Amino acid sequence: MPSFDISSEVNKMELKNAVEQANKEIANRFDFKGSDARVELAELVLTLYADDEFKLGQVRDLLTARCAKRGVDVRALAPKPVEKAAGNKVKQAVEVKSGIAQDTAKRIVKLVKDSKIKAQAAIQGAAVRVSGAKRDDLQSVIALVKGAVTDIPLQFGNFRD
Repeated sequence: MPSFDISSEVNKMELKNAVEQANKEIANRFDFKGSDARVELAELVLTLYADDEFKLGQVRDLLTARCAKRGVDVRALAPKPVEKAAGNKVKQAVEVKSGIAQDTAKRIVKLVKDSKIKAQAAIQGAAVRVSGAKRDDLQSVIALVKGAVTDIPLQFGNFRD
């Protein structure tokens, strides 16, 4: 029985490369000379540092541009509120979403069941496995899910015949 998995993962190497490129550009830009602006990556949490909120916004824009160029979907980045750091500096944590949240997975399963397509969807950890009798049914499920779920980046992989 043909099946595939719906998952939401971020390429960690491309994310690391995007952070390094952003830090390199920050070091070279004239408007950041003498400031403590930088981006740090620890596991799946990015921390943005800057002198004030305006520069923090510029660092965030720079990071999202670098992520987009490296193929990292910016919908996987979830910024947290801006915090005060030492002195008059500010910092912001940006969480990198990995895996499909339980409520989103339930929404995908319900969407597949309500669509009347002859396919079954089941939650398996941080992914959703979809199986059906025909490959055409699975392709229509992919099109349906791509159109309906736009808040997180989705990958459709592990296709088996």
